[in-house]
Amino acid sequence: MENAYPGSNILVVTLTNGESKRVESQSDQETMREAMEVLRNMFGPDIPEASDILVPRWWNNRFQRGSYSNYPIYADTRLVENIKAPVGRIFFTGEHTSERFSGYVHGGYLTGIDTGEALLEEMKSEKDRETNSQSILQPLLALTLSQTEAVGGLQTCDIHRHLFHGNTKREAIL
Repeated sequence: MENAYPGSNILVVTLTNGESKRVESQSDQETMREAMEVLRNMFGPDIPEASDILVPRWWNNRFQRGSYSNYPIYADTRLVENIKAPVGRIFFTGEHTSERFSGYVHGGYLTGIDTGEALLEEMKSEKDRETNSQSILQPLLALTLSQTEAVGGLQTCDIHRHLFHGNTKREAIL
């Protein structure tokens, strides 16, 4: 994670298939002991002990069953853009929409932030469109209000009945 988050001192290890099942079945302490043994064999006995470990148990999670996205080698940025493109008012996010961290939890987290920002922008644009369309209607609304006053304080639905049905009684609502 040093390239993505400089100074974080986080080491990420990805295990797949049988090895991931094996590690999920043991305690976090046993996994930490194994990881430190591998690191000390690689880098020497003087490396400090890790302060903590997080072992996601994806294989045993009934919603994941060990799966994560893995794009084919011929995938390009256009494919990822198409996968995460909104369809109408439906937005897609998750690790599978991350170009840099596809298949990882932090990829899902980071794309969730991006999608949230895109959703807020869409909501702002929609509100701006509504505001602009209301400004076009302002003269009509002003006319309606002036007619309300002219008819003696009747409500808008009363004005409609008065103008189009010749009926100003409140109880006749059809």
